[in-house]
Amino acid sequence: MALIVQKFGGTSVGSVERIRNVARRVAKWKAAGHDLVVVPSAMAGETNRLLALARELQPQPDPRELDVVAATGEQVTSGLLAMALIELGVKARSYTGWQVKVLTDSAFTKARIISIDEKALKKDLADGCVVVVTGFQGVDAKGNLTTLGRGGSDTSAVALAAALKADECHIFTDVDGIYTTDPRLVPEARRLRTVTFEEMLEMAGAGSRVLQIRSVEFAGKYRVPTRVLSSLTDPNLPVAEEADSGTLVTFEEDPHMAMEKAVISGVAFNRDEAKIQVHDVPDRPGVAYAILGPIADANIDVDVIVQNVGHDGMTDLSFTVSRSDYPKAMKILKGQVQPHVKCREVSGDEKIAKVSIIGMGMRSHAGIAAQMFRTLAEEGINIEMISTSEIKITVVIHEKYAEAAVRVLHKAFELDQA
Repeated sequence: MALIVQKFGGTSVGSVERIRNVARRVAKWKAAGHDLVVVPSAMAGETNRLLALARELQPQPDPRELDVVAATGEQVTSGLLAMALIELGVKARSYTGWQVKVLTDSAFTKARIISIDEKALKKDLADGCVVVVTGFQGVDAKGNLTTLGRGGSDTSAVALAAALKADECHIFTDVDGIYTTDPRLVPEARRLRTVTFEEMLEMAGAGSRVLQIRSVEFAGKYRVPTRVLSSLTDPNLPVAEEADSGTLVTFEEDPHMAMEKAVISGVAFNRDEAKIQVHDVPDRPGVAYAILGPIADANIDVDVIVQNVGHDGMTDLSFTVSRSDYPKAMKILKGQVQPHVKCREVSGDEKIAKVSIIGMGMRSHAGIAAQMFRTLAEEGINIEMISTSEIKITVVIHEKYAEAAVRVLHKAFELDQA
């Protein structure tokens, strides 16, 4: 049968009873003849609790020690899930990231996976074991425990699926698939049966929280079919029915994909970003690097970037960063960059939101940007920044307009219609 990696999120393992339900679901797939590797997250809220404890002792926790603390949540759920499976008569064994070993770089709290030694896992699978591996964590070349950042268990699962050449990776979460937008915000949002990796990558980058962006990058790079499923359904749901539910993240060229996709597949938004503006910098080669180089050196990701047309030898540069990185970025710019590039001022705004429309159909349809801008204008929403790709248009707007923008765009592009 198939080799399947199944990941279960924090709400899926949020209590002992839910862990038992996960064990029942896994046992059902094992009984159907499949080989299973299971990657659980920490219990819902546990990572936040651990981080809060660390900050009580050290307001800016040492990154290495913070990883040691944060990684324990997944270790607990992995052991408990293995126990629950054994109690059901299923042979199971748990592994931490360093036992596997999941080798990462040394960027504590944001580590990236370099390689996975899958030999021990393959041996256990051949012996009929369900293998349970802690998500979110790995180990660097010096033996230091590392974590992969928020949502890192998704990345762990897809990376393991790639290393093991799994037939499919299942991401079980508290929603039953990927929707045209957040259904809590727009009740008319529809579940998508399929979505391409390109679209999912853009959705994740634009703020969709269903899949972590690095997991989508892994899935696309190693061509791992990935299915988003609900862990809140009946754990005894027949395997054949469950295997065809949720949303399959797949490839554009797959034969079952529609010949003509909808122009727009979804609307994504993100309120966890901040805008930074560097005013009146010399308009000369190398100035963008002089500003953004130190930001990159600090392991801060930059998203939307806009450089204004220069006047009188001067220009402005604006960009967005994660809101959590905003204080650190401003400190670098004011203390290190401003004296070097001799800009007039560095200013910022934490009250922004990023709203994006995504769809493969953009490649062959004109006028999508104009329709988006007209819709926002009619709603009285001012656009502060614009960024585009082949299949995505992103605008930065004031935070207070985010929900209204999502609703009117969802309606304007008829995403509520099947």
